Amino acid sequence: MNAEEFTVETLPDGGARVTLRLDEPLPVRDAVPEIAVDGRVVGPAKESPDGLSLTVETSDTSVAGAERVDVAWNGQVPGATATPPKSAAAPVTPKGLRRKQLYTDPAQPGPYAVQRLDYDLGDTAATLSGLSDLPVELRSAVYAPAGTKGARPVVVFLHGRHSACYNPTTRQTNNTNWPCATGFIPIDSYLGYTETAEALATHGYVVVSVSANGINAKDASFTDDNGALARGQLVMNHLDLLKKWNGTAGHPLAGRLDLSNVGLMGHSRGGEGVVEAALLNSETKHPYGIRAVLPLAPVDFGRPTLPEVPMTVLLPYCDGDVSNQQGQHFYDDTRYSVPDNVLRTSLMIMGANHNFFNTEWTPGVSIAPSNDDWSPANDEVCGSASPSRLTAAEQRAVGTAYLAGFFRLAQGGETAFLPLFDGTNGTVPSAGRAVVYAQAQQPGARRLDLAPLEGPADDVSVTGFDLGAYCYGVAARVRPGDTPCSATTATSKVPHWTPATFAPSVPISPVLRLQWSAASVSPEVRVDLGPGEGNVTKYDALTFRAARDETAAGDVDLDVTVVDRRGATATVRVGDVSPALTPFPSSANTTNGISRLGKTWLRTVRLPLDALTGVDLHSVRTISVRPATATGGVYLSDLALDSPGVGGGVATSAVAVDLADATVAEGDGPGVATMRLTLGGKLKQAATVQVQTAASGSASAGQVPALAFPVTIPKGATSATIEVPLAGNTAANTASLRYKITISAPVGAVIGDGFAWLTVLDDDPA
Repeated sequence: MNAEEFTVETLPDGGARVTLRLDEPLPVRDAVPEIAVDGRVVGPAKESPDGLSLTVETSDTSVAGAERVDVAWNGQVPGATATPPKSAAAPVTPKGLRRKQLYTDPAQPGPYAVQRLDYDLGDTAATLSGLSDLPVELRSAVYAPAGTKGARPVVVFLHGRHSACYNPTTRQTNNTNWPCATGFIPIDSYLGYTETAEALATHGYVVVSVSANGINAKDASFTDDNGALARGQLVMNHLDLLKKWNGTAGHPLAGRLDLSNVGLMGHSRGGEGVVEAALLNSETKHPYGIRAVLPLAPVDFGRPTLPEVPMTVLLPYCDGDVSNQQGQHFYDDTRYSVPDNVLRTSLMIMGANHNFFNTEWTPGVSIAPSNDDWSPANDEVCGSASPSRLTAAEQRAVGTAYLAGFFRLAQGGETAFLPLFDGTNGTVPSAGRAVVYAQAQQPGARRLDLAPLEGPADDVSVTGFDLGAYCYGVAARVRPGDTPCSATTATSKVPHWTPATFAPSVPISPVLRLQWSAASVSPEVRVDLGPGEGNVTKYDALTFRAARDETAAGDVDLDVTVVDRRGATATVRVGDVSPALTPFPSSANTTNGISRLGKTWLRTVRLPLDALTGVDLHSVRTISVRPATATGGVYLSDLALDSPGVGGGVATSAVAVDLADATVAEGDGPGVATMRLTLGGKLKQAATVQVQTAASGSASAGQVPALAFPVTIPKGATSATIEVPLAGNTAANTASLRYKITISAPVGAVIGDGFAWLTVLDDDPA
């Protein structure tokens, strides 16, 4: 795509507006487009309604001298450079990965025939406040088990952002009109999950796959959140329809739906949408019984959390659309946000891309135009011809295995599928040669957290390392004096530390970072067990998350030693039981000299307690982690004792926090603008939210600086305030200025309405 021209305008507050005009609309992706000035990304861009221009506003005045402006995605400018690929070997099972074959395969058909009960109320059947009250369709494919008696569990599927319409003659796509323009018809993205839907329906589940083309056509221009709220509202609208029909005598669905047992799957922007739906559901007077949520290759622009519901996040390693795999934040941010009793999992599917879980997004099987989102096609790891890349059929098969398995586990109580999700490396025949890695946090009642390793603690000592510090984020987003987890500018390499689109400055995913060399003196991480914690016999394993440091070269390994009250010890080498410290496959193909692959991603290490011979497991005193190689580096997180389980999902009881719009006068100098937080109930414990000022999408930048800070809401509160720094001046401006303020990453609460506008009025005479 070639840019026709760009402009840079000076704003009244001293910032700048960069506008890039395009010769054709952007490709429709789930990732948010960005603008790069002279090869440097300056921020996420707002798309015009016709898709032919992008705009970003920034306080960085150096853009005034721009010589080149480009579209960027996930921090990189496509096609800047290309390195010829090397040959690649076929995938092998890494050292330490012992896959356990399950006897039951969730992709195998069950005893019921599938009955289709689709419904279509038209292209303009509903309006959504999250989409500026624009009309959208109410259309779904319904896959029901034939011949069953009584109410059956319900699973709702929500596809992601794809072109809404196409011309069947010219094969041209269009994503700027809804309903479709003359000569164009809708692209049926919602029909792309039939294989998985039928696998569930044959086992007694009613699957409802929802069309969201109306949102896709308008979310870039008419929403503050890229459509997350609208997608959540759409899911809730469909649940309300199902409830109505379930109680309507004579309707084909009458009495057949158990809406106290609902699962949600969302693909890409649909992943963020189903998380939003579950949060909206918890605020209703009579919530539906959402028992399971599965974001598939999701976006996470605003960093909400979703506690008290079993959740599995699926991440495809070769994702060429949401290549920074920001959906990992749903797992990371929720782990300790609210005490709960549910299984939480994040899975990395090697060789899978973004699109091919949906047949309507897959060339060769789709009716409308579609594409392989990964590029370049000749990449030695993720290219279409690479031996390590799954075929489209293989990808759908592994997707069906894990999607169907998760809902049958969490909603149906079929614990035979637990090893697919609990970090014990289960697999099934339908997954074929796919390698799937896991992070898993077991339910609170089946887990003892010894050391989250998110910050210093009295019972944890870190000694002797060249670097032994708690880190967070990437170098460009760390406050002065703090330790970054990564120096890379290619956020696709570090899913844990990808800055969120609407909360880019908020600290993210703290872990313990260790580096050592031959000169290190007795390096050790030691965790002391407290009173009442020494008897560990009721747990199955000692677990933690680990990854090799991005700077490490060669073999990296650790020894974990357990010491009892008599001083007896037992040591296990991590590499003998887990592949967590082996590198992920890298590629020679680069953009701006940086590869998207060779990702750093934490994997769960499980050390079975029955392997710790020679120590008294009734009286464990300390756990030590030491290097087992002469040099190296690792990231560590979440040291715990646990036993696998699922727990029961409920509508979260955590109080929802909303941020309200505000209007203030600018003042004549530095000051603050007060904005109000309202709560959906009284806090039983203190809570914290992170505030991002001048977030992406702000109409200006200058009077309000772009920064992030935490706000603590005291126990018992039903409201609170935040104070946003305000510059103020004595110069007359031509207009009022607006800034988007975001709250995210809550602890002790959940996010309700996390976006608000702060309007700053000019109070100086002309």
